[in-house]
Amino acid sequence: MNKRLDYNQIAPAGVKALGGVYGYVMQSGLSPALVDLVYLRISQINNCAYCLDMHTRDLLKRGEKIEKLALVQAWREAGNLFDARERAALAWAETVTRVAETNVPDEAYQAARTVFDERELVDLTIAIGLMNAYNRMAISFRNTPQAVLGK
Repeated sequence: MNKRLDYNQIAPAGVKALGGVYGYVMQSGLSPALVDLVYLRISQINNCAYCLDMHTRDLLKRGEKIEKLALVQAWREAGNLFDARERAALAWAETVTRVAETNVPDEAYQAARTVFDERELVDLTIAIGLMNAYNRMAISFRNTPQAVLGK
């Protein structure tokens, strides 16, 4: 697969704006590991190889166990491997990412609100929207994962 274009070079102001949102999310008070788990799950749903590679690496650097990362896609069946906040965040990420299919039902919102306060849920939803945007950029323009490049 060949990279189609380098959007970082073509639209640096747009990429910088996305980076500003990323900076906001990282200072939001949500756990960075939780955010990275959500980013990984969204990237799995969207089949974004570049982001799957990056967020797996980020989570490993944060000390997450490979056994946990291997089960992110099947988190519902992973027993107590994921805590209540992680499960709620992953469920919310799935329904928001698949908004065209799910319409984000009231039950999903209520379930998320039992774990996250209003601000946390808004910040989590901003993170979900951001990762979906990053996935679409990387997939559309064939951004190559580091693993493919041998880095």
